[in-house]
Amino acid sequence: MIKIYNTDINTNKMEEIKEFKKGSWIHLVNPSEIEIKKVCESVCIQEEFIRDALDFEEKARIDQEEDDGTILFVVDVPIIEKNEENDVYTTMPLGMIVVRDDFFITVSLRKNKIIEDFAKRKIKDFQTYKKSKLIFQILYLNSSYYLAYLKQINKETEIAEYILKNSMKNKELLKLLSLEKSLVYFTTSLKSNELVMERTLRGKIIKLYDEDEDILEDAITENKQAIEMAKIYSDILNGTMDAYASIISNNLNGVMKFLTSITIVLAIPTMVSSFWGMNVNLPLQDSKFGFLVMLGISIILTLVVTWWLKRKDMF
Repeated sequence: MIKIYNTDINTNKMEEIKEFKKGSWIHLVNPSEIEIKKVCESVCIQEEFIRDALDFEEKARIDQEEDDGTILFVVDVPIIEKNEENDVYTTMPLGMIVVRDDFFITVSLRKNKIIEDFAKRKIKDFQTYKKSKLIFQILYLNSSYYLAYLKQINKETEIAEYILKNSMKNKELLKLLSLEKSLVYFTTSLKSNELVMERTLRGKIIKLYDEDEDILEDAITENKQAIEMAKIYSDILNGTMDAYASIISNNLNGVMKFLTSITIVLAIPTMVSSFWGMNVNLPLQDSKFGFLVMLGISIILTLVVTWWLKRKDMF
């Protein structure tokens, strides 16, 4: 999918256009081979710039083509994937390409809320021809979404913990495991994004204006806060998982101890009745009260053993 946006210099209004106009923003979502070739031929860039951003395993980095002044920024953005049971928080690469002073291109494998907010005009005070500012605004919004998703993860963790307090369900344990994995993805991506932003702030990559530098510094601050939050939530979740693992193991030991005690108690009447069932001469075998006596002996022995096991905290 290709969409082209352009901000009119006179009216300062952004609109979607069809042609590749200088100063426009070109957004690609999982483009086909034909679309990639079309864009590259129209703006005169190498196809590798777009293909690199479409690699799901691509790490956050900056690549600069000194010959024609094209710069590729790759950052990780948070996304929510749907599966059969619940939402999964993960990340994917977003490519931002500055094509000289002519075009700004964003490339991603899937739709994401960061770019959609810009496309739907939810973000104020941005122009497609101000490429540096647009990059920093995307970086700032990206960090803000990390913070928002981290808060959602923390809330879902608390809900899962509350359910687990009342019932040890595999579904909730798997939910905690999935959230723990998401925090690992987030932490790794945030640290990679931090390196990209720090390198950009040092300059020599893209021209920095005073206003743009403030936005970038705010983005770095938000990103650092997200890293700290991810680390704190990850530590809490790791401790919670370890605690529930110990609880489950302890509960299993308790169940096994209880079942062992029940087996011992039930074995006593069986043993007594087995003795009186032998084909040998036994006391009270001819008495009409023999069954009642045997039953009484079984009950007394059972109560004594039960009391002893209870005293030993086996029940």
